[in-house]
Amino acid sequence: MTDWNSICAADYAIPADRDLEELTGELSRALADPDPEIRDGAAYTVLATWIERGVIDGPRRLALGDEMAARFGDPEVQARTFAPLVLDMLLAKGDFRAGWVDAFARWYPAEEDLRGHDPKLGWLHAVAHGADLLGAFGRHAEVDPARMLNLAAARLTAPTDRVWDQLEDDRLARASARVLTRTDLGELESTAWLDAVADEFGSDDIGVPVAAHLSNCLRTLRMLYVLADRGVRMDRDGEPQPLRHGEAVKARLAEVLDRIVRR
Repeated sequence: MTDWNSICAADYAIPADRDLEELTGELSRALADPDPEIRDGAAYTVLATWIERGVIDGPRRLALGDEMAARFGDPEVQARTFAPLVLDMLLAKGDFRAGWVDAFARWYPAEEDLRGHDPKLGWLHAVAHGADLLGAFGRHAEVDPARMLNLAAARLTAPTDRVWDQLEDDRLARASARVLTRTDLGELESTAWLDAVADEFGSDDIGVPVAAHLSNCLRTLRMLYVLADRGVRMDRDGEPQPLRHGEAVKARLAEVLDRIVRR
């Protein structure tokens, strides 16, 4: 097995006796490994750095993206939930394929294993990792932002008995807010996606389980209201950016939240 820590220590230089194609394949497999020390350790850092620096060239990156898109159908949860992280790296580098969006859209609201952390598998974070990719896709010029907002609604309304933890609700709120900064979004598109949430949670007959389902939704929408009011940062050190139709979004959020709590 490659000593990724040594590669990190050598400023991420490719070992002279190794083939980049082989190393890229090994890195890809590492990001699906059930051992969290392998999956979330030095291999992750090496892959992120090599993508950012262009060490892994364009054709290899596209092939890697296709592999991650296919991984959304993997039987192992950690393989599915780490695929969005790699696709997010690729989008940040400027790589994109429409098929990646389609694969992600099929997986995200359908994922049933919503554990934030598992004692054996480590961080899984399906909701949070997916949210980050949703935000990245939603800001991409070739992706319809309304589609990503509807996808956020689908994730919010997908039945679950698990209360999201580790700030996953905040991550989905932030991703949605980032999509809502798109200047090509109309006011109706900025608010219409919330209709599905209101319809799901606003009636007296929403089925069971109730507590987790409602809690996840309420906490996400409350944070989104704050971001609509204050703006959302596109990166950790950036200035908050206003939502395109922030006042309309706040008004609709208030209506939806009121409808839910009155049920």
